[in-house]
Amino acid sequence: MKVPTEFNRKTIRVPASKSDSQRALLAASLVESRVAIKGIGDSKDELSMLENILSIGAKITEKKGELCIEGTHQFPEALTLNCGESGLGSRLMTSLCIIHSGEFRINGEGSLLDRPFGFFKDNFENRIPFIEDNEGRLPMKIQGGFDGGELTVSGKQSSQYISGLLMALPLAKNDSVLHVEELNSAPYVEMTLKTLRHFGIIIEKQGIKKFVIPGNQTYKAKEYTIERDWSSAAFWLVASALGKDIWLKDLTMSSLQADKFILDVFLAANCKVHFETGMIQIDGVNRTSLECDLTDAPDLFPALSAFSALTEGESKLFGLHRLVHKESDRGITIQSEFEKIGVKVDLDNKNDVLIVHGSKSIKGGKTSSCNDHRIAMCLGILGLFSESEIEVENPEAVAKSYPEFWSDLQKLQ
Repeated sequence: MKVPTEFNRKTIRVPASKSDSQRALLAASLVESRVAIKGIGDSKDELSMLENILSIGAKITEKKGELCIEGTHQFPEALTLNCGESGLGSRLMTSLCIIHSGEFRINGEGSLLDRPFGFFKDNFENRIPFIEDNEGRLPMKIQGGFDGGELTVSGKQSSQYISGLLMALPLAKNDSVLHVEELNSAPYVEMTLKTLRHFGIIIEKQGIKKFVIPGNQTYKAKEYTIERDWSSAAFWLVASALGKDIWLKDLTMSSLQADKFILDVFLAANCKVHFETGMIQIDGVNRTSLECDLTDAPDLFPALSAFSALTEGESKLFGLHRLVHKESDRGITIQSEFEKIGVKVDLDNKNDVLIVHGSKSIKGGKTSSCNDHRIAMCLGILGLFSESEIEVENPEAVAKSYPEFWSDLQKLQ
């Protein structure tokens, strides 16, 4: 394939991975010396994490486009944290509060207040002096002080709880053994372990269910570079597969981000993946409908639903149950918003599958993001190919992960 010159290419550089950023920022805040963080983005979730590490005593300065973070020397004995709408941030910060002695209050905003949060009370009610939540939701009050030990928890609801414990337990006074049952989204746990190794934390993984964690460890690092976000890239890769001449640049091919799985999905759908000098593009001229399991990469549902809508045939995306507790109930949201633009979507809860009935074209119409950043981006991509304009209510929802999305979209029109 002849690659167009850089001058003629429509290239997009997606923002930093907010998943990678939040892990790295929290880890850096636990290093007593200074850590240079390179490549951070400006999503709402990242800004919330920055505010929270300031609250626990970290100092942040900016120099030549890098953030220099000097970690806290002593965790506060009283603290109120607001995690915005970040599910990951709230679970990482709460885990940290569980370990430390003191009185803590964790709260959030918007859709986060409707998401289940009973994991901590279920697992720590008899292990720390006090814990209270709002009937399994935020806000939560904690009197922390878990010293370590043996824990058996479920990872079925979210791997973010497991990531939080893996980041916090090395700071406990004693050693811990963490047994995890029914782990979903295992790639995100591997991502956490990679970050922890970079910051000098030792965790021995035994099989897929057992983690042996020495206590009283110290976070150490001098610098960390944030990866570009495969979750955001997925939307542009879909646009590329559907026929737009787009090249994505600076994506890390060795990344452990779960949503890099989209490349495997494209190959299974008879697409071609082209690489050239740090750039990637998808040729979907001969694409076929999908049948794939997204249980471990549920954030791919909106992007791949858009791909399926403009791919003839019936596409089956398995793992539907993972969509309930997102910024919206994404299965229901995809079904309702796609219906408005003439795309039929079935939700088969019994078989855990979302079914998209694809065609060669779609009409336009008025839709809503339902205050869900990934739904807004999904509809934006479909608008590049619709017969008439797709109007998206509350488009600013993209600020949660990708504030520049709409300006990047304008480059393609």
